[in-house]
Amino acid sequence: MSAQEPVTDTIAAISTPQGRGGIGIVRLSGPQAAFIASQLVRPHQPLEHARARLADVLDAGDADAPRIDEALVTFFAAPNSYTTEDLVEIAAHGSPVVLEFLLRRALDLGARFAEPGEFTQRAFLAGRLDLTQAEAVRDLIDAQTLTQARQAASQMGGALSHRVAPVKQSLVELIALLEAGIDFAEDDLDVTPQAEIAQRIEAMTPPLAALEASFARGRIVHDGLTLAIVGRPNVGKSSLFNCLVERDRAIVTASPGTTRDLVTERISLGGIPLELVDTAGLREAAREALEEAEQLGIRRSHEALADAALVLIVFDATQPIKEEERRLLAAVEGRPAIVVINKSDLVKGKTESVGKAEPALAGLPALPTSALTGEGIAALRDRILALATGGAAAEPAMLTNLRQHQSVTTALAALADAAKANAGGIPHEMILLDLYRALWALDSLTGQTTPDDILNLIFSTFCIGK
Repeated sequence: MSAQEPVTDTIAAISTPQGRGGIGIVRLSGPQAAFIASQLVRPHQPLEHARARLADVLDAGDADAPRIDEALVTFFAAPNSYTTEDLVEIAAHGSPVVLEFLLRRALDLGARFAEPGEFTQRAFLAGRLDLTQAEAVRDLIDAQTLTQARQAASQMGGALSHRVAPVKQSLVELIALLEAGIDFAEDDLDVTPQAEIAQRIEAMTPPLAALEASFARGRIVHDGLTLAIVGRPNVGKSSLFNCLVERDRAIVTASPGTTRDLVTERISLGGIPLELVDTAGLREAAREALEEAEQLGIRRSHEALADAALVLIVFDATQPIKEEERRLLAAVEGRPAIVVINKSDLVKGKTESVGKAEPALAGLPALPTSALTGEGIAALRDRILALATGGAAAEPAMLTNLRQHQSVTTALAALADAAKANAGGIPHEMILLDLYRALWALDSLTGQTTPDDILNLIFSTFCIGK
């Protein structure tokens, strides 16, 4: 379905999650939505735009058929609906049997089963939403933290589009100015001076560069990060893991090697989704001296260490740093990592001196903590959050996926090429090629020039019924 093709069919889907619930919704959209709904339910009052009506769910198409459920039916007349088509939502009790019965009857009456994201795709193709807003609908549904939900709601309101609009307007004005200069050059009109072109391009670059930089935090808010907690056996990795999770998720004993497999838990830290991974203790010993389960656990710990975006290395404040721990520090060199010296309550102020005296910790400041007393846990949370975000501040409109980021970086590169061509005295016809490339990139950001195959890929990631 493309923007040029008129919508002639009616789609239907269950728009609530699978399983039982208090309420379940069947949604219809298209020219026959109201007619099909009239065969499924018997409203107690005539349907009226944007008003919910109590209705009986019919066992058959006959108006005198027995009732099998009650429902609230809401009708939205075109073009004042989510899809800009006639749209009906039937909110019945959330029995899968009743919802599937309604959907099957709608399909028998001529509706088509909706593809994933097709309701939102129709809204986009009708101009109800731009592509960044459509993507935000999916992000809001998938949100796992309140920060993610707020970010998605902001994007749904057009925050990203509004941030791009002034730059795009300036770009269109410059293109029009150069086109006019070329078209009317024979009429002795002044050609746009080189200095003015440079000034206009220069003015467009900073806001786009700032938007491009927002991707550093936006992708983390959108996707989250994985943090692996590593160290020797019995240094308190699982205890710290439980402190960060704020419940006894991992088993903790005084015996070394209690954790044999990876234990994971997803948390929200400052609105950033983090997947914490508690790993088996890393220790060097003859392979034959270790049980098979511990060997497998150590192997998975090394895999988790390699895959994690962030690493939390835990040391025991009561023990000297050993050779395998120095190798662990060397393995994370250049990667985002935090060093924690745990059990600080047992050394009474000596933890900091341990870190300073150990050359292997140079470049990674040691943070004293005690999983038993809670000392340093708040500071550890702050340091993890700072490391996760890289110090990037939250913004009302951020780039949250790679497609958006690529559109902005392409526009910036095209403007840089245009500026270089202008500085070199290249004819305006050639400068316009770069400016049009920048305009196409910004258009692709909001979906005005996005190819159908990319649109289909985006909307296929939506849930059915949205």
